[in-house]
Amino acid sequence: MKGLLLRLSGLDADAENAVRVIGFFDSLITGRVSLDTLVRSTAQLAGCPVGLAAPVRGLALRAEPDGALGASSPIPAGAATRELEGGMIAWVARAGEPPPLDDMLLERFAIATAILLEHSDVPLPELGDPALVELVLSEGVGTAERSRALHLLGLDAAARLRVLAVTGPGEFDGRAAMLGSVRAVLSAGDLPGAVPAGTRLAVGPRLPAIEADRSWRAAGVALRFTADSEPVVWWERLGGLAAMADRLGPDELSEIADVGALDRLAAGPHGEGTIAVLAALCATGSARKAAAALHRHHSTLPARLAHAESALGFEVDSPSGRFRLHLALMLRRLRDNTDPASNAPTAH
Repeated sequence: MKGLLLRLSGLDADAENAVRVIGFFDSLITGRVSLDTLVRSTAQLAGCPVGLAAPVRGLALRAEPDGALGASSPIPAGAATRELEGGMIAWVARAGEPPPLDDMLLERFAIATAILLEHSDVPLPELGDPALVELVLSEGVGTAERSRALHLLGLDAAARLRVLAVTGPGEFDGRAAMLGSVRAVLSAGDLPGAVPAGTRLAVGPRLPAIEADRSWRAAGVALRFTADSEPVVWWERLGGLAAMADRLGPDELSEIADVGALDRLAAGPHGEGTIAVLAALCATGSARKAAAALHRHHSTLPARLAHAESALGFEVDSPSGRFRLHLALMLRRLRDNTDPASNAPTAH
């Protein structure tokens, strides 16, 4: 059925095709599809953008003919509309002269919307902020549900924000929820340059609020690269390192020779101190600056570095050596830090 009706503009306004349009929407209603699926399927059928808008309910959905779905407000100028009870508006935005069956398509689209809304899982107003934040970040939640939750939080679905993943005592402005041991924060403002001692902060990319789940997943990756020596990590600054999080498991990371060498260093006398020296060397670019960052006299570092080089098997105080060392340190963090995605909410 959907294949036959992919392009409404190719249909004639005869009784047979009218029945096909009605049957198309009846099948969606019978299947109790989500509002996302309804809007996406209608756009594919019509061959032009379609959407739903309900400012009072906080819903603003738009789908393109290729199936791309997102939040959209306001309704495009010149769009044909049908208003439902409660202020919901279904619209079809076709360029040029509409084909004969557009009126029927819009009518059936509006009817299907009204019926499916009765069975939707759009969040209720009595949900508290943490529950709504969890819904916004949930994997697999539809655009309609996420849009509604953002509306109840007082956030515009199109507004750009970052999701922060925080552990420890640091407090940041924004709507927040605890997801396991990690605090997720929807942040639309500027971030402080420093964090309190004991806090680790991962910063997800700035995206439209309707895509906050993507920013949350990215922040979770960034959190795995944090350490006491580097408590703040921005996902955008990880570059290719971020891709390794999904491709290398703990066992594979442990098999990397340089990671294993760092493990042996850490297990030896003054091991954690040596790891801290190596991290400071990578962060500052020189042994003298590393000593200053650690509040030590620079004369105390050569012996530590010589011991580290012996264990690692390469020179660390050179550009190429520091690059190799930094990569090993980051991969070791990735292995040792728990994946916050294990605490991530999922749609029920």
